[in-house]
Amino acid sequence: MFVGHYKDVPEKDTGFEGVTIRWLVSPKLGAKNYAMRYFVLKKGAEIPLHNHDWEHEIFIVKGEGIITNGNEEHHVKAGNFLYVPPNEPHGYKATGETLEFLCIIPAKKEAIPEDEWA
Repeated sequence: MFVGHYKDVPEKDTGFEGVTIRWLVSPKLGAKNYAMRYFVLKKGAEIPLHNHDWEHEIFIVKGEGIITNGNEEHHVKAGNFLYVPPNEPHGYKATGETLEFLCIIPAKKEAIPEDEWA
């Protein structure tokens, strides 16, 4: 078992302005099936529309934003959760001071950076 606090995990740059990620649970900790990430988007920051061949489970922890699949926009706030199926386009934009969310993905080589592997 491992117990940690998210603020003890370093924030990493995502390559998108105003967006950081913390890899809370990854294969580095021994996770074999899933990885858990904590994203923070500052007001106005966005992750553009993209897709992957794996699903996402997301829980909005703080703030407000817009989640889109390219056809529909959903306004989300703390307490909302969503499921993004494999290969469905998805993008995020912070409309409040921040948009902070947990995102769980399968522990697949193509989904997780090399430095998060044991």
